[in-house]
Amino acid sequence: MIGRGVMRMGALALLWGSVFLWIELALTGLSPTQITVVRCALGAVTLLVMARVNHQELPRRLWGRLAIAAFFCNALPFLLFAVGQQTVDSGVAGVLNATTPLFSLIIGFALGTDGPVTPVRVLGLVVGFAGVTLIFAPWEEAGLIGPGALALLGAAASYAVAFAYMGRKLVGHGGPVAVSAAQLLAATALSTLMLPLDRTPATPNVTALVAVVVLGVFGTGFTFILNYRIIEDEGPTSAATVGYLLPVVSVGLGALVLDEPLTPQVVAGMAVVLVGVALTRLALARSAADKRPAERRGHYQLSVMSTEGDGPGGRSADHR
Repeated sequence: MIGRGVMRMGALALLWGSVFLWIELALTGLSPTQITVVRCALGAVTLLVMARVNHQELPRRLWGRLAIAAFFCNALPFLLFAVGQQTVDSGVAGVLNATTPLFSLIIGFALGTDGPVTPVRVLGLVVGFAGVTLIFAPWEEAGLIGPGALALLGAAASYAVAFAYMGRKLVGHGGPVAVSAAQLLAATALSTLMLPLDRTPATPNVTALVAVVVLGVFGTGFTFILNYRIIEDEGPTSAATVGYLLPVVSVGLGALVLDEPLTPQVVAGMAVVLVGVALTRLALARSAADKRPAERRGHYQLSVMSTEGDGPGGRSADHR
């Protein structure tokens, strides 16, 4: 069972971490809007099939809430990542995606829903965003700061807004696979509305088409199934651990497959960001470990692109 769990976590880290590689390849023939629509649609179809296999029905209500969640958790960040990666390397995109827990913590502090404001958690925020600053290097003439990088940070912040909203409005409503399928259906509809505004003609090639199919079916659909199984068998803490591997995977694949420069500055920034994220989760992990198992059961939020344990002591999120 331990070996199987490790294999699942490795597969999930590879699939989620490779999302940024597939986006980069899809951009060779499709626009960001086109990628977003196809990704959402294929992810929805994959989850609809799995919902049917698991005998879960689509929710009859909640569609207004699902539309809001779909906008912030899928349609908007998927588009922003594709827009950002037009000018920023896939490896850097993966590293900036790891800042989502930092934005989640800020929102949790503001809403009073993420536990106490402790010195360790504040230090984690400061360290995490220091890592982002190190990656951007605004003091250098050739620094990464620009519209593309800001779009990637906007995508990470959008995930954080989505997780906060879903934690309050969607937890415990229906089967998780069916609810996520419905959410991606709503995201497909929302992103399709943007197509008339997209003036970029599609010039599809084999690489772009294969990339967007893998991105939708595996990077969006199957990742949820794997994530669900890990949470179900081993708990949310194990699933959240995958989040620390995503930037490493994205940077490694970018360097190996796309020959992206692996600069010491980006590697150092990635390490600092991950240390910051780890610090923000440290106090929460200690609090959760002190709870009785019975108090922790039944409080897991499962949704597309997220792993959250929603309980009285706060929540832990992992994104991608």
